[in-house]
Amino acid sequence: MPGSAPQSVALAVPELHAIEILIADELTLVREGLAALCNSIHRFHVAAQVGTASAALTEIRRLQPAIALLDLGLSDLAATEVIRRVREEGLRTRCAVLSVRKDRKTVLEVLRAGACGFLLKSSSSEQMAEALGQFTQGGIYVSPQIEVMSLFGEGGNRNSLEDPLESLSSREFQVFSLLVEGIRAKEIAARLSLSPKTVDTYRSSLMRKLDIHDVAGLVKFAIRRDLADLRQ
Repeated sequence: MPGSAPQSVALAVPELHAIEILIADELTLVREGLAALCNSIHRFHVAAQVGTASAALTEIRRLQPAIALLDLGLSDLAATEVIRRVREEGLRTRCAVLSVRKDRKTVLEVLRAGACGFLLKSSSSEQMAEALGQFTQGGIYVSPQIEVMSLFGEGGNRNSLEDPLESLSSREFQVFSLLVEGIRAKEIAARLSLSPKTVDTYRSSLMRKLDIHDVAGLVKFAIRRDLADLRQ
C-alpha cells in the first residue's frame, strides 16, 4: 500500500561462537536446502555456499571454516583433490563428502584421501546433525546405510580380494570413474591436477588390470557393477 513501510527480509544470524560450515554443490536448490538444514542445527552456521570445487578451495583458504561439505560430483576439480590440498596446506577445515553412491571402493577412496566423513544424500536431518557433531569432536562419520565393517574386509566380505576393482590404485580408480562418466583425458587431467600423459598411463594400467581394452567396455563393466551413474 502507498506509504507503507518496505518489507524486510529476515536473514539467518549466526549464534555466538557458531561452528562455521562451507557447502559446495553445483545444484543451487541442493545447496540452499543443505544450508537451511545445517543452519537449523544448534551451534552450526553456513558461512559460505559455492558451486565449484575451485571456489570451495578459495573460500576454505579465506574463511577456514570448521567443516566443508563437498559434493562428490563437483566437475571442475575432484572433491578428493580438494581434500588433498586442504591437508597439504595444513588448513584446519575438516572435509566430508556428500554422494548418492555407496559402493565400497568409492567410500574407501574418499576416506583414504583424508575425508572425515561420507554422507549419503538420502540421509535424514537427524543423521546430518549426528555427523556434524562427530566432525566437531574429531570423529569420522559414515552414513549408517553403508556397512562400515564390510568396507575394511570384515563382516563376511570375502570376495573383496577377488574383486578386480580392488587392484586399482586410488588414482586409477579416479581415472576409471571419470572415463565411464564420458570425460576426456584432458579434462580428467585438469580435475585431478595431472598431466594428460599421466592420465593416459593410468588409463592403460587400469584397463590392463580389469582386462578391458576400450572405454565402451569400461562403461559396460560400470553398469554391471551399478557404478554407471557417476555424476553425483
